[in-house]
Amino acid sequence: MSKGKILVVDDEPSILELVTAYLEQEGFDYRTALDGPAGLAFARSYDPDLIVLDIMLPGMDGIELLQQLRKESDVYVIMLTAKGEETDKIIGLSVGADDYLTKPFSPRELVARIKAALRRIRQQSGADQANELIFDDLRINKEGRKVWVKGELVDLTATEFDLLLALAEHRGMVLSRDQLLEKIWGHDYYGEIRVVDVHIGHIRQKIGEGYIATVRGVGYRFEGEREEL
Repeated sequence: MSKGKILVVDDEPSILELVTAYLEQEGFDYRTALDGPAGLAFARSYDPDLIVLDIMLPGMDGIELLQQLRKESDVYVIMLTAKGEETDKIIGLSVGADDYLTKPFSPRELVARIKAALRRIRQQSGADQANELIFDDLRINKEGRKVWVKGELVDLTATEFDLLLALAEHRGMVLSRDQLLEKIWGHDYYGEIRVVDVHIGHIRQKIGEGYIATVRGVGYRFEGEREEL
């Protein structure tokens, strides 16, 4: 029985061969694509649980593919970036990537991140999320995984929603970056801690600056008057 459906989009056959060997060994179902247009087509037809996406692709680069994908889906995306290309990482996260991994990377680490992400997604989908949280002009529907600001639906990625919800459910409490990493990315996450800051910045752009306060040197605190339903 498959542990999940993974799409790997990379134009280097050697990387595809190596990664898919590990995925097959772990019992995942998978598809591969060597360019952007094929990757987008597979994302639509295969309906993967998670996508591993290289940023440098022929035909349509990973950023453009991700921008198009985010108009249609909130599927979890791990972006692959070249070593030292900090700008690529920031751009990838800003347009909707959930995580990133720098080349060259360990296939074992990639598989570990895939497992952690899918485990988190399944735990959240099976949790009791029947109620809503309302703060001033912000409304969070946990069951439908939707957010509105002043009645307007806000387009959040899966990771952005989970991060916002974690903060909102602990209104008034300071959550450190390490705590947020463990809650959202899992205790076995091996990436950089600043991924939290980038996603927080993106959330603020979408819902406004007033809800998430930075506690310098510590982490973040959700602020806002909650309305009882």
